[in-house]
Amino acid sequence: MAKLSDLVEFLDRELQIDEIPDYPGAHNGLQLQNSGDVTRVAAAVDASLPVIEKAIAAGADLLVVHHGMFWQGVRMLTGADYRKIKIAIEANLAIYSAHIPLDIHSEYGNNALLSSELGLEGRRDFFPWKGINLGISGHFEGTLTQLQVLLESSVRGPVQLRGEGDQPAGRVGVITGGAGSEVEMVAKQGIETFITGEGPHWSHPLAEELGLNVLYAGHYATETFGVKRLAYELGSLYRLDQLFIDHPSGR
Repeated sequence: MAKLSDLVEFLDRELQIDEIPDYPGAHNGLQLQNSGDVTRVAAAVDASLPVIEKAIAAGADLLVVHHGMFWQGVRMLTGADYRKIKIAIEANLAIYSAHIPLDIHSEYGNNALLSSELGLEGRRDFFPWKGINLGISGHFEGTLTQLQVLLESSVRGPVQLRGEGDQPAGRVGVITGGAGSEVEMVAKQGIETFITGEGPHWSHPLAEELGLNVLYAGHYATETFGVKRLAYELGSLYRLDQLFIDHPSGR
């Protein structure tokens, strides 16, 4: 058993929750407290009602997520919004969320973990945004098809390729999640192949015009890495049971 306050202090400090900018709906940090003790940590990408129900069924008393409960802004506590708050409180389930702080973390971050699995060489931060860098770039020694196969193994699912498979991947940029709308800025930074989760329809023809190869690997699939690693770290540091709740969005 561990104290919730100790876990929150560790996460806030390690992820620099108060220093790193984010989108208005993120509300990073402890979004719902419990009575104060934690015995089992669950990790998931989204704090949706089905995920919260699965966390409760698994006996978790802390749920660590990438997308928190307040993405849509202020909402009436009715229907599903009421139910997930109600059952979480009744089950003594605390909920902690970390969005961009988790994306960009050098050790636990989605970008770092994915680019490491892909074996990108000479990795460095790229894509400046509000005083931070949102992505990681590096060189891949191989073709686009070889990178696609490796990426599909990493995310355990299909990857859409925009480009000719027999071409060298070259300098690769990684921004997990929904960064497809940034293809023009990515291309301007000298990236030859861009890996992200998803993008709007227009990002595909624009990338084609720009000569930018793009690998769309799924918003959900590219953002499972960080929360899994956080749950593992908490389990190891505080001797807690931990599990990952897989609830894909299909995107």
